Formats: sequence, structure tokens, C-alpha cells
Amino acid sequence: MIIPHPLLGPRDAAEFVYKGDASLINRPDGMTASDDEMHDYAYLRDNPAGEHRELWYHEQGDRSWLVVTRNTMTHDITYVELARDVARASGRSR
Repeated sequence: MIIPHPLLGPRDAAEFVYKGDASLINRPDGMTASDDEMHDYAYLRDNPAGEHRELWYHEQGDRSWLVVTRNTMTHDITYVELARDVARASGRSR
């Protein structure tokens, strides 16, 4: 599978590590979140058949984090963006 990196161009998926559902970007505040919110964040994941947003880490490259929108049935990638831009857009940047 080829991942079209937004900065580096097409890269082989072997350079990346899959890190899970992209919703992990929206981590609840550990100081104010309830036990149920933290449980849901840590343990509950969607496993859709079809288009899904995922986190990928470019371990053998520039060490960037990407949000990859991929069809889990066909592996077709429809959109790739830097995770930092997704976090900033959702107000979760640090």
C-alpha cells in the first residue's frame, strides 16, 4: 500500500506504523473527565467496514503523525493530512 504523505509524496506503508483510530486525537482531559469517559477513550473503538480515519506514524521517515482516511475493505486511501493540523482544527493542540 502506498501512503501519499502530504509533505514527502508517495511512501510505502512499510515506512509507517499503524497507531489506531484517529479519534484518539480527541483525548479527554484527565483532570476533569469522568471514569466512564476515560474508560471509553481507552478501550472502546469502532471497527467499521468501509471508510475509516486512522492514525499512522512515519517511523522510518520524518517521524510525522498522519491521519489517513482509508477504506478498510479495499485499502484505497482517499485523504491524508498531518495529525497536528487535525488536532489544531479541533482545538486540541498543545
